[in-house]
Amino acid sequence: MIVSLTIVRYRNSLIPFALLAMAIHRLPLMLNRKCSFWKLLGSGRNGTFDLQPDWQQWGLLAVWDNQEAFNEFYDKSFINGWWKTFATEKWTILCEPLQSHGKWDNKEPFGKPDAKVINGPIAVLTRATIRLNKLKGFWSNVDSVANIMADAPGFITSLGIGEAPIYRQATFSIWKSIEDVKAFAYTSKEHAAVIKKTRNENWYSEELFARFKIVDSLGSINGKNPLRGIEL
Repeated sequence: MIVSLTIVRYRNSLIPFALLAMAIHRLPLMLNRKCSFWKLLGSGRNGTFDLQPDWQQWGLLAVWDNQEAFNEFYDKSFINGWWKTFATEKWTILCEPLQSHGKWDNKEPFGKPDAKVINGPIAVLTRATIRLNKLKGFWSNVDSVANIMADAPGFITSLGIGEAPIYRQATFSIWKSIEDVKAFAYTSKEHAAVIKKTRNENWYSEELFARFKIVDSLGSINGKNPLRGIEL
């Protein structure tokens, strides 16, 4: 299994083609038997859960049977041809699931891996469907955690992605090591307090947390490859 997250950027004048892609690209993905799970995604502006959409930036997360299936898509698909024609930038990160807990649309897209030993840079996906009556509590706590994460030791970069504004959101972050991830997750008092609130106040109707081994990083976003110079 290989998981890909591709982020593309469009010129302002071509944003209508980005919106059109959210409808048109569904069919080839549905027909691709080598892709077991996919989500077309919008992006936030601030690299985490975000109320401010970035209309120029869009994404595709997909789960492939193997590397060859992804390569075929990346080299020959209608979707990649669309990106080459209309997008100004494209960045793809390829990953292998190491740990995954929870569900996404009532599915376990990454299986049930539970690696005991994790070495090298780590990607983390935190995804949730927020209960509509809990939106105020959730969004009132986002900025404080985002600021802490951006300054945390070992943090490389993050992306705010989502299927729908406001209530179906995810953060995809990249870290130098699993130790850095754990230090942020478990030793930050502010982060720990927010995690406790999510449980006590039952913010989410569905959630998923996954960690990945990074296999490759292709292309650029905002003028650079975020993992350039980092040994995978």
